[in-house]
Order: sequence, then structure tokens, then C-alpha cells
Amino acid sequence: MNRHLISAADLSREDALLVLDTADELAQVADRPIKKLPTLRGRTVVNLFFEDSTRTRISFEAAAKRLSADVINFSAKGSSVGKGESLKDTALTLEAMGADAVVVRHSAAGAPHRLAGWLHGSVINAGDGAHEHPTQALLDAFTIRRRFGRGPGQAGGGTLDGLRVTIVGDILHSRVARSNVLLLHSLGAEVTLVAPPTLLPVALEGWPCVVGYDLDAALPKSDVVMMLRVQTERMSAAFFPSVREYSRRYGLDSARLALLPEHSIVMHPGPMNRGVEIAADVADSARSTVTEQVANGVSVRMAVLYLLLGGSEAAQ
Repeated sequence: MNRHLISAADLSREDALLVLDTADELAQVADRPIKKLPTLRGRTVVNLFFEDSTRTRISFEAAAKRLSADVINFSAKGSSVGKGESLKDTALTLEAMGADAVVVRHSAAGAPHRLAGWLHGSVINAGDGAHEHPTQALLDAFTIRRRFGRGPGQAGGGTLDGLRVTIVGDILHSRVARSNVLLLHSLGAEVTLVAPPTLLPVALEGWPCVVGYDLDAALPKSDVVMMLRVQTERMSAAFFPSVREYSRRYGLDSARLALLPEHSIVMHPGPMNRGVEIAADVADSARSTVTEQVANGVSVRMAVLYLLLGGSEAAQ
């Protein structure tokens, strides 16, 4: 694997499978009375978050602590960043503190890439603007593999070959969508994007996926449907007539859930806008993997930290 994880494109098919297989092994730690491994003892992981986050920050913190790493949580609010300190100066401060890995979330696309040029340690992108969120894509792929019985030594050798994944909603502002398209395609899935034309990026020619606008037509052909939150905080214009109209055309309710094949699953990266892109009864149904995705996030991020920081002891 590379020293950094900035984009899902940084992972070859073999790299992605290595992360997912390692996560499968590390997931067993959660079932132990003592949920810790000594693997990264003496290493320091810094969570550098310039944007608010609950799931991702806590997930990375839990992952690092389960591997016995020291964790420093850095929030931009109340720090020197609020006094005008640049990203580079913040990076140099972290370097002086001896950070072995920096997990960064930033509102500017490309910030983790710049950070990687200034630090000797590993940089992990926890979301940069509307660009990418590679560990979210990894935990989504891990969740799909487990639901469809495609782990190591099982059908497909851990790949997602032939599975049909439909990603629905605010593709334009979604870093999750971009990372998922790249990673799921690499693992063999057939990805379809469904959204209003106003919520699709202009340059989709290079994306390895199919694009559609009719959710009802796509659902019967989907093994996995991933609903995305409408990111109103990133919108500076009206991208659809009203929330009610968006929900009517692109929301997943119980009637649309009935259009899916019986074996299919429903995913959401969170946080959810219940009643907008997904109905409450669908979010809480047995076919929903929302809580599994959160739990799997810790195992996957443990695997990423373990592999990037070169854990010397076996993940057992």
C-alpha cells in the first residue's frame, strides 16, 4: 500500500482486498472481553478536523485506541486556526509533535494532498470538501461483502463481482459517492448513479458508472441501494423546487422498498434526513445496514491504520 490514503484511486484492487480482509480479522477483536491489541503501541495518531463530525472522528479514535496508539484530537474551533494559522503551519506543529499519522477532514478539496507533502507521517483523508472520503467507501464495501457472504475464502474471493449498486441523491456535493464509485468499480461491482440533473457533476465522463434519472426504474435491478443526504450546507442555489418534491421523486419509502429484489439491502453513510431521502420505517427496517456501517467503520479504520503504520505484530 501507499504511505497515504488520500483517494480511493490510491488503492489497487489488491490493496482494497487487503484492507477488507485485514478488517475481517480485526473485527474479531470487538467480540473479546478486552478489545485491544498492542500493535501500534508507541505510535501517535492525530485527528485533525476542520469540519464537524461525529461518526468519523469517534470511529478513527476508537480504531486507534483499540490498536493501543496514542490519540490527539485537534479541533479547528478554539485552536490557533481560529487566529489565522495556516494549514502548513498547523502541519509543521504536528510534525514537531511527532505525529505518525494524521487523519484530516477539511472543507477544501485537496487539503489532505497538500498536507501529505508537508508531513513525514501518513495522511488519511477523512473527507475533503466534495472530493473524496475513501474510508467511508471501504466500510461500505466491507458491509456489502458481509451481507452478501463474500468475505475471504467465500464466493468471489472477497470481491463484489457482478453486484449492482445504485447510489441515489446529491451526487454533486457528495465525497462519499465519488469514492464509492471508484472503489466499488475496482472490486467488480456495477455502479449506477440516480439523481436529478441539477445534482449531478458536470464532468462524469471519466467516472466508471452508468447515470440515470428515474429511481423507480433503477430499483428492481439493484442489489444495493445507497441513499445520500441532501447537503444543504454546501448549496448556494436552489437545486430542486422543494424538499417535498425531491422526496416524492427521489426518496426511498416503503412503496419503493417493495420494488427492490428480496435479497437487496439499503445503505446510508449518515447522517440521515429521515423523511427526505429515506423514510423512517425504511431506515429502521431489517434490510437497512445503517448501524452495521457504523460498527464496521471501526474495524475498517483499524485495518487502514494497521497497514499504513506497519503494524509489526500479527492481527490476531
